[in-house]
Amino acid sequence: MASSAQLELWHAEKVATQAEVAVAPNGIRYAAWGETRITDADLERLVAAVPETLAPALTRRAYYFVPLAIADTGDTMIAPGYTVDLGDRAVCHRNATFGSMEAVFLSTRLVEDRFGLAFEFFINVAHNFVEAAGVPESFGALAWSQAQAQVRGETSQDAWETRRRVLDSRNGRAVDERARNLYIESAFSDALAIYMLSLAVDFDYHDLREREYPLLAAPALAERLRAVNALFPANQGYDFQIHYRRKS
Repeated sequence: MASSAQLELWHAEKVATQAEVAVAPNGIRYAAWGETRITDADLERLVAAVPETLAPALTRRAYYFVPLAIADTGDTMIAPGYTVDLGDRAVCHRNATFGSMEAVFLSTRLVEDRFGLAFEFFINVAHNFVEAAGVPESFGALAWSQAQAQVRGETSQDAWETRRRVLDSRNGRAVDERARNLYIESAFSDALAIYMLSLAVDFDYHDLREREYPLLAAPALAERLRAVNALFPANQGYDFQIHYRRKS
């Protein structure tokens, strides 16, 4: 295995000029560079899972799948391969801007499997979409109605904390609209990412469980995912299905 001294870090802009950017059938721009350990077929299948109706909001984005994006440098630096030392210095993703293009560099070697990489990619796509296009009003109304009904749990730490903050702050007063909007943005980003993940990978919802907060109740999540599917139908060749585990 190469040592970190043998691996020269590259500036993200240099990587962007060297990597060949492809445009998937759904309009998403992406590239692979370095020893990613992802096959072309797997990467194509992953990127193509993004519903094509999201693509118009992402025309200024490009997603670069690289071995490691390094965290502890002022500039965005990329490692062409993996070492333990560089892995300790890396983060799941880093962003960079080149002219009018926003680039997202995703570390493929920090995750253990296709599930982890897929979710990291889709959560970035979801956040990028919200940043560009906002949250559909119909989804916002659904998520807020569930919060007011005290539906158990949430889909991420951010959604859980912002939901508690906005509900706890009411106490008979008017709702803090800024806090409510932050909650709805988090809930939508999560739901959109989980929806895309379900198109690309068969997984158990409880695989997303974390210790810090309870997961959103399954029927409530299903309602959110169906709402997202209605807004952003799956591309040809991808199926959206929800299966409930039977209780023994």
